[in-house]
Amino acid sequence: MKFTAQQIATALDGIVDGDPNAEVNNLSKIEEGKPGTLSFLANSKYTSYIYNTKATLVIVNKDFKPEKPVSTTLIRVKDAYSSFATLLEMYQQAKGKRTGVSDMARIATSAKIGKDVFIGDFVSIGENSIIGDNSSIYSNTSIGYNCKLGNDTTVFAGVNIYDDSIIGDNCTLHAGSIIGADGFGFAPTENNDYKKVPQIGNVIIENNVEIGANTTIDRATIGSTIIKKGAKIDNLIQIAHNVIVGENTVIAAQTGISGSTKIGSNCLIGGQVGIIGHLNIADGVMIAAQSGIGKSISEENSVHEGSPAFSKRDFQRSYIHFRRLDNTIKRINELERKLK
Repeated sequence: MKFTAQQIATALDGIVDGDPNAEVNNLSKIEEGKPGTLSFLANSKYTSYIYNTKATLVIVNKDFKPEKPVSTTLIRVKDAYSSFATLLEMYQQAKGKRTGVSDMARIATSAKIGKDVFIGDFVSIGENSIIGDNSSIYSNTSIGYNCKLGNDTTVFAGVNIYDDSIIGDNCTLHAGSIIGADGFGFAPTENNDYKKVPQIGNVIIENNVEIGANTTIDRATIGSTIIKKGAKIDNLIQIAHNVIVGENTVIAAQTGISGSTKIGSNCLIGGQVGIIGHLNIADGVMIAAQSGIGKSISEENSVHEGSPAFSKRDFQRSYIHFRRLDNTIKRINELERKLK
């Protein structure tokens, strides 16, 4: 199916800069653009490609000002990245949605299945669990007893959802994620071994949350581990028992969050960040990749870096001195010799 520049601009509330009748039938990266494809430019690192790309249409920000002639037709929008994401979503919806229940699925008689649901091969759904309307559960997924999945939620292959877990509307759980495994609770004994502390809580994932592949979210010891609405959790992340992740917080891959830590709303946490337990992280905090957080952060919208982490500005100043440390020590040794 082909679309013109004007049709796409209308769908994105954008403006055509070039040929409104130019047609595309596929998508491409700007550096690999081909005739008949649509691409986008959102990151300034890729600006050089727009002068040579063969893509027929390129989505750009409204304030983009080319430094030399551009041969492709531009579609100017408020936010190129967001607009391209909207197009991808429209493309995905146009592909259609699977429905129906596989004969090879095992669904408990007391489970309740909503309308227009897709349930793939070898899915297991336990007693008293509820699956909402328009949800999709792909093959080899296990859903325990007394679980609840909301409407329009997608659970990809090989996900394990333990008993009593609650997942909201319009959520996505990618392959291999594990929701509701026991929290890491062991009490040391006088015999120098450990007694397991039963984990009797659950996990609550609110609406519009995305959980990446092979991410684990542990059930609470008592109460709930909670991922609040709009949060986006990347692949390979460990979220421990009784953690609370605030609304619209984004966490990148290989981050580990220890038990009972509370993270505020609209935080940005980079990859491989380690956060110890029982901390409070304020709203809007940004934590750079590979940082180690060993104490609570009370200042909203602050930026932290390093291990142990502290204010980004202080870290950068300290890092300059750290890089010069060898020369500084040599100078001190030389001064000491002169003083002697």
